[in-house]
Amino acid sequence: MLVRDAMSTVVLTIGPAHTLRQSARLMSARRVGAAVVHDEESSGLGILTERDILNSLAHGQNPDTETAGGHTTTDVVFAAPTWTLEEAAAAMSHGGFRHLIVLDGSGPVGIVSVRDIIRCWAPVRQQVPA
Repeated sequence: MLVRDAMSTVVLTIGPAHTLRQSARLMSARRVGAAVVHDEESSGLGILTERDILNSLAHGQNPDTETAGGHTTTDVVFAAPTWTLEEAAAAMSHGGFRHLIVLDGSGPVGIVSVRDIIRCWAPVRQQVPA
């Protein structure tokens, strides 16, 4: 199975000036655990995850003044839609992260998470007739 078969095509893109509270609200509303951070000035893509927000709060930082840009991972490992799920899982395991931005051409087309991979690998639960 390939990344394109497992990835979520709901890609939340935010800017580096979004506060962590704004980012959390948008992530919650879209029911996603990560947002792509697009910085027009550096023309780069980064990722902000729910764990990044949690770590900031744990350090006593103010989510209304802390920005996504200050907590964005910029040394991102990108996946291609044609990667196998094994390749994606290996990249996540090696890098110690749970999300990969999926690029096709020049832009993000999806995000694949550990949860997405598990969903594909886990056997489908069959309901037992009553």
